[in-house]
Amino acid sequence: MSGNKMKSLLIISAMLLLCLTPAQAQKSRAGTATANFLEIGFGSAGSAMGDAYVSLAEDLSSMYWNPAGLGYMESSEAQFTIQPWIIDINTSFVGVGLALPTIGTLALGITQVGYGEMPVTNLDYQEGTGEMFTASELAASLSYSRRLAQWFSFGASFKYINSNIWHSNANAMAVDLGVKLNTHFFSPTGEKSDGMNIGMSISNYGTRMKYDGLDLLQPIDILPTEQGNYQFASGKFETVEWELPLIFRVGIAVHPIVIGGHRLTLAVDALHPNNNTESVNVGGQYQLKVPAFGSFFLRGGYKGLFMQDSEYGLTFGGGLLLNLMGNVGLRIDYAYKSVGMLGNFHSYTCGVTF
Repeated sequence: MSGNKMKSLLIISAMLLLCLTPAQAQKSRAGTATANFLEIGFGSAGSAMGDAYVSLAEDLSSMYWNPAGLGYMESSEAQFTIQPWIIDINTSFVGVGLALPTIGTLALGITQVGYGEMPVTNLDYQEGTGEMFTASELAASLSYSRRLAQWFSFGASFKYINSNIWHSNANAMAVDLGVKLNTHFFSPTGEKSDGMNIGMSISNYGTRMKYDGLDLLQPIDILPTEQGNYQFASGKFETVEWELPLIFRVGIAVHPIVIGGHRLTLAVDALHPNNNTESVNVGGQYQLKVPAFGSFFLRGGYKGLFMQDSEYGLTFGGGLLLNLMGNVGLRIDYAYKSVGMLGNFHSYTCGVTF
């Protein structure tokens, strides 16, 4: 490795050590951002590792964790994730990525959250008026990534975000940026592919969201004590703009054991959000490669270390990557996540590589 590359890696490692040190007495800004579904990790592999995946993601779920990981996709992939959430909220992700030689990887994905039907209530009918309303949120992403060198990849995602509550909605545009490096440091085999991975990403950097719609229109009696004026003038509630949940992630992963078909990976991520305290996620993965069959994975982790009043905790899961006929492969992943008093949740991912 050249001297310039060595200096760059040393600088990056120093920045990582600073970022992985939790801030003291940081003021929490919980509840100061909207579209918080953008903070829910999508992709069962990353969720099973406690969301410590920014330096490891190399499949289609990289669209969420780190778009630079798309540049390491060796084949095209279609992927679907379903993740039932609290109080019967349904969250899902569907996407497809095309690995194009000499061009890079192009990917399109849609994240959707459905809150189901709820009764319409008011002061006079607090048990319900007989009407029902729905709420939903959506993020459509277009991503591009390319390996600029065998050891370095850059990626970006452009997102359209929509939040809808009955007859009112809000829209925003955002961008995700990421980089990913593979190094030979701490490689037990001396190969760069078994060395330390470094990943960094910034998510949801974009415009603010402001709700507008028919539900904000209300009749107003401007002068209720006077006669002869318009009793019900057309009025409208003025809403304020809200920031998106901006998240900066930086992480490293090492592979202390690489023996034959056995591979152990340990990862740690540090997060700096704009609407909460800083935190650290840790995770591990054991991979067993079976010739002509594929790979088997066991994963575990812990999410939300050093976060103030965190309800997050242990995670675990597993997965299979099966080699089918030709270049076709089948990916199946599962994750379990504990969120304290909110309960325990499961994530299911199915993908096809081609």
